[in-house]
Amino acid sequence: MRELWATGAMHNRARMITASFLIKHLLIDWRAGAAWFWDTLLDADLANNSASWQWVAGSGADAAPYFRIFNPVSQGERYDADGAYVRRWVPELAQLPDKLIHRPWEAARAPAGYPAPIVEHAAARQRALAAFASLSG
Repeated sequence: MRELWATGAMHNRARMITASFLIKHLLIDWRAGAAWFWDTLLDADLANNSASWQWVAGSGADAAPYFRIFNPVSQGERYDADGAYVRRWVPELAQLPDKLIHRPWEAARAPAGYPAPIVEHAAARQRALAAFASLSG
């Protein structure tokens, strides 16, 4: 989100992780995320932005399966293994070793000013799956 705010752009993988987190971990309506990105992206395109948010939400014409819920930690470990992206945009984590860069709360001393996780992935995932299951009647 810092990259988006500072530059008006965001790496595509980070966009998907962010959308998945907002929609599925926090159960925020995809339209709220789409609206904020619309107001912030320099390359905002109404059709692309809406379709991408609907894809992540598991709704719309070309939707991802509703049960696809990105794990932000494993996504970071897979696509930013050395933490270069995190170190650039979250400088308060820059001194952490690679193995903790995506799990700063596991460090012996939490980085000053960095918040604790607001949700636990496994619990948030189960809550999202339950919410989706309740829609199928």
